[in-house]
Amino acid sequence: MSEKHLSIILNTGRTMRQGMSMESDGKWSKKYFEDVAYIELNPEDFKTLGNPSKVKITTNQGSIILLVRTNNRVKQGSAFIPMGPFASMLVDYDSDGTGIPYLKSTKAVIESTTEPTTTLQDILKILEAKVTEIPMMDLETKHGEKRVIENVSCPFCGDVCDYLRIEVEGTKIVRNVGGCAISISKFLNYNKHRILKPYIRNGNRFTEVGLEKALDIAAEILANAKYPLIYGLSNTCVEAIDIAVEIAEVTHGIIDNTSVVCHGPTILALQEVGAVTATFGPMLHLADLVVFWGCNPREAHMNHISRIVMARGRFSEGRKARKVVVVDIRKTMTADFADLFIQVEPSRDVELLRALRMAIKDLEIEAPRVAGVPREKILELAEMMRTSRYGVLFFGMGLTQSEARFRAIEEAIKLVQDLNEWTKFVLLPMRGHYNVNGANQVLLWNTGYPYAVDFARGFPRMIVGVTSTPDLLANGDVDAALIIASDPAAHFPRKAVEYLSKMPVIVVDAKWSLTTAFADVVIPAGMVGIECEGTVYRMDGVPIYMKKVLDPPPGILCDKEILGMLLKRIKELKKVGI
Repeated sequence: MSEKHLSIILNTGRTMRQGMSMESDGKWSKKYFEDVAYIELNPEDFKTLGNPSKVKITTNQGSIILLVRTNNRVKQGSAFIPMGPFASMLVDYDSDGTGIPYLKSTKAVIESTTEPTTTLQDILKILEAKVTEIPMMDLETKHGEKRVIENVSCPFCGDVCDYLRIEVEGTKIVRNVGGCAISISKFLNYNKHRILKPYIRNGNRFTEVGLEKALDIAAEILANAKYPLIYGLSNTCVEAIDIAVEIAEVTHGIIDNTSVVCHGPTILALQEVGAVTATFGPMLHLADLVVFWGCNPREAHMNHISRIVMARGRFSEGRKARKVVVVDIRKTMTADFADLFIQVEPSRDVELLRALRMAIKDLEIEAPRVAGVPREKILELAEMMRTSRYGVLFFGMGLTQSEARFRAIEEAIKLVQDLNEWTKFVLLPMRGHYNVNGANQVLLWNTGYPYAVDFARGFPRMIVGVTSTPDLLANGDVDAALIIASDPAAHFPRKAVEYLSKMPVIVVDAKWSLTTAFADVVIPAGMVGIECEGTVYRMDGVPIYMKKVLDPPPGILCDKEILGMLLKRIKELKKVGI
């Protein structure tokens, strides 16, 4: 180890540039690499290391080498890496029985180095990816008749903005009015890095096949598997998810969605203590205090501020009539917008939440600082909350991925419940993918459980920490996987992704993801909200209808059609329902 090294707490999260390059250029691109393959350090820590251009970051999972950027937003003793394959190589897969790995607050050692930086190909080699060459291509667009489609819903984040105005010329989307920067990137680049043909793996390359053959092979893999995994589903429609549940039931497998690595702990907390919540309407019309805890909507949910905080409501004058508070471990772009910013120490949110509950109940806080926050700041925030007319607490993965997991969410819910003895207060999780809420809802309708649902015994069970996907993969418990509209290879911990190379994997998606490098069968799909219709659920539980603005490319079907054909074949092979 170098003489100049530091022990730090590593955190991961979304950034605006990461989201834009993911949608516009794809995860195989140089642009995406530049936007996720770096580490941010506090200038003082940077100076302690000798102002290096590169550092080696080591955790109990391994080491990678990244370029360094300095940023005063990062607290001394901490570091930040954007969410993606590089951060995922370092985080701990152990979920402590909660289903969610340690995606934040990871203990790491950093040291200056002159070794070459770690590339995406290096990571794929370490993970033993099956395919090294991807037949990347763009869908050819043609100019033609000009059309305008009003009130289009955005298929990116959980806000599901349903007021977009999309302008089309022929098969080319030329303008997105009302969408955020990431939404614009998604619509205007819908044709890029598309999967346009079905493929099967032949050695370390893909071979093009017909759709019928790809579906036959996929059906055989799932029908013959003893314990298959069906995963993803947060970037598709409710109608497709409904069919996926039946596939899991027929194959006696597992069905899970991406909430397992984001707001799974939120669902566990809701099951324990309930919640006081609301839809966007009351928040817009009534709220005079908005608290963002462990979330950064200015980069991850970019229209959320304009919709809820800036906009005038029936009984609110908009931003000038609202106080905004941000609680986070680093000073995010959202914190720049706040009236009060409280910087909490990593993974100590539970202590701060309990101190707030004490302050609200007029109990004495003896310690001068709690979780790194001065007592005076805690009392100030407590008073702001108690005296608000209508308060809203939005929370994100800064809470769900902390060491306390669902216990942190329980304290946040109890805080809001306490506040309702004084005023009206609600809370709402900031859901990431545009239909991750819908994935939870459909599984609840069909099975009684929201995620990590096991059908091995012929009836549904949910055993978090056992039937949750990161645990299943890390422990090598499944023997095949159907990945739908998701990219676990880019966001799961190293040990979980490594297992994808050891079993048959089927990917159904519209674009080339990093998970396709681990696939044996790749089936192209249309894009919900752009080329396919369907129903999704907004983060506040309101169902939204997704229009399509274009037809899918020739020969490409929507997820619900593909899954329906796959289910039919599996039933025939297993002689079920025929």
